[in-house]
Amino acid sequence: MSDETKPTREDMSPGGAERPSSAAVPTAPAGGGVAAVFADLAAMVRFYSRLPMPRLGRGDDPAAPPPFGRAIRMLPWASLVVAAPSASTLVLLAPTALPSPVVAALALAVLAVVTGAFHEDGVADVADGFGGGHTVERRLEIMKDSRIGAFGGLALAAQFVLRTGLLAEVLDRFDGLGAALVLLAVAALARVLPLLLMVALPPARTDGLGRAAGRPGPSALAAAFVGGAVLISGLVLPLAGGLATLAGIAAAGAAVLGLGLAARRAIGGFTGDVVGAGTIFAEIAAMVGLLA
Repeated sequence: MSDETKPTREDMSPGGAERPSSAAVPTAPAGGGVAAVFADLAAMVRFYSRLPMPRLGRGDDPAAPPPFGRAIRMLPWASLVVAAPSASTLVLLAPTALPSPVVAALALAVLAVVTGAFHEDGVADVADGFGGGHTVERRLEIMKDSRIGAFGGLALAAQFVLRTGLLAEVLDRFDGLGAALVLLAVAALARVLPLLLMVALPPARTDGLGRAAGRPGPSALAAAFVGGAVLISGLVLPLAGGLATLAGIAAAGAAVLGLGLAARRAIGGFTGDVVGAGTIFAEIAAMVGLLA
């Protein structure tokens, strides 16, 4: 997280570089075709992770801000790339003598390194802002502050303990490969569902990522949900069965809905932090639904 003399976390990519101004750097060319698809995939991987992503064709400009209105159609598939190192950790360490909670914790640590703790940062900021402020203005001010308070610290610890315990149980039930497949599918689901917050709620700030990203285009949003559904059906349904899969999806949706209602009441809309926190909320809820 940055201090008040530096760009705020909402103006930063997970890789730590300040986002270029859309007025100064042209965005990737619009339109369909293979080039645009690969450009959108690369844009989503770069935004959601620190992974070094090479330029994928002429339509891909690594220096340009991601065109969210279109690029989110590739978010489910980009999520597979982002979560792949963590899933590989599960496959490699599950056959060892390490206890499943240790393997799960290491896999989540790898994921945090890959993403730059992008979503965890949102959890801390939302917890501090919603828990420590008494007015909309004060809550937004706290959320923009670089320091982590008591609510944020507790939220960070709680989410890591919950995610570790749940992933360890997934390991015990489905072995390393099965847990890796569940992790990949949940990674896609948990990143796609919070996009609904950007459609249902207005931006809470006049600046920052929430305002700059804009609303996802209807066709791109539909493509993202179709992609997420395909991944859930292909990766989780054969392992967990229909009822457990539906329970996981429903629980994740309920968690995002609850966060959205809380955000509307607390700050009047969404911010990048709220969307980021929605990913962690959805991930935890999806695991609970799958395992219950």
